[in-house]
Amino acid sequence: MTSLKFITYAALACFGCLWLFAGCSTRINQNQATGFYTVEDFNTVPKFDTHVHINTTDPSLIEQAQADNFRLLTINVSAPGYPTISEQQDLALQHIKNYPDKLAYATTFSVQNWADANWAEASLQYIKNSMAQGAIGVKIWKNIGMELKDAENAYVMIDNPRFKPVLTYLEQQRIPVIGHLGEPKNCWLPLAEMTVNNNRSYYAKNPQYHMYLHPEAPSYEDHIRARDQVLAQYPQLPFTGAHLGSMEWSVDELAKRLDKYPNLAVDMSARMGHLQYQAQTDWQKVREFMIKYNGRLVYATDIAIDTKESPADVKKRAHETWLRDWRFLVTADTMTTPNVNGVFKGLQLPKETIDKIYHHNALKMFPGLAKLEKAALKEK
Repeated sequence: MTSLKFITYAALACFGCLWLFAGCSTRINQNQATGFYTVEDFNTVPKFDTHVHINTTDPSLIEQAQADNFRLLTINVSAPGYPTISEQQDLALQHIKNYPDKLAYATTFSVQNWADANWAEASLQYIKNSMAQGAIGVKIWKNIGMELKDAENAYVMIDNPRFKPVLTYLEQQRIPVIGHLGEPKNCWLPLAEMTVNNNRSYYAKNPQYHMYLHPEAPSYEDHIRARDQVLAQYPQLPFTGAHLGSMEWSVDELAKRLDKYPNLAVDMSARMGHLQYQAQTDWQKVREFMIKYNGRLVYATDIAIDTKESPADVKKRAHETWLRDWRFLVTADTMTTPNVNGVFKGLQLPKETIDKIYHHNALKMFPGLAKLEKAALKEK
């Protein structure tokens, strides 16, 4: 009898182990079965990072992109400390020659010659020449509205009439625009009151752009108003607002603009921390926003590299950034990052949303990126 009881208990225990194992196995496979990616899928999913700056002949970032299944859009910009825009273009074309299936570039135009009577004509000619060499878009930078002044020493905003020939041409040709107009709302706050650490660090090092220190300059609202005026005036202009369209502080406010302006999309470059910060207090709202507007959002980082960083450090920084962002978007893990104080939970977005954000939307917003996939097929 004792022996029979032992056998019975052993059988029950074995059945329990099998049941627990099946439960664990079910949980392990649940993400895939219910339409979610995992961290382990990172390398297998084709992805775009549509906002980087490669200001060196070193190919380290492109090599890491290849390892992590990314294709890149490097963006020329007339920014302090960067090579000239023509030198940036030469660097981009050199890399594209070596990696035709991994890299595309967007051009820009200069406002350093704003006082010249033929500024518009010269800018249009530069844009046309760049497009002829393979550029797939045009960058507009924050120096418009934050640095550029007219003959009367007044700040020049993007809705200034002198931009009309350029904006009209871009709209008529349906050339994608990447607009970095304005800055995070934190820019108009003291350092101690800023919501994320990367903003605090940037403005501590770049006080010329810390608008809290420059009350004479246009307000945050002035920048958004001027940008919105352009969206309304040029409704067929394909416009991607860089850095969550400088509306990173509120998914509610960003949603209002996406609803109002059908030609507006936004990239996430250098603003993932703002989504994480908002997720700390209203995770559901941020997640629902990402799913509802998943056709208007594109993944980007704003990773910039130059000759000062070693190839190994470039690869490490890029990989860690890309993987950390992937984890936030695809899992429900409790996480921390250097840019946000405290913990937050990953958004665990559905596969359909992830595929749009990382791949499909890039091709829709920047049709010229399709040539990268064509080049890859040709190589095969």
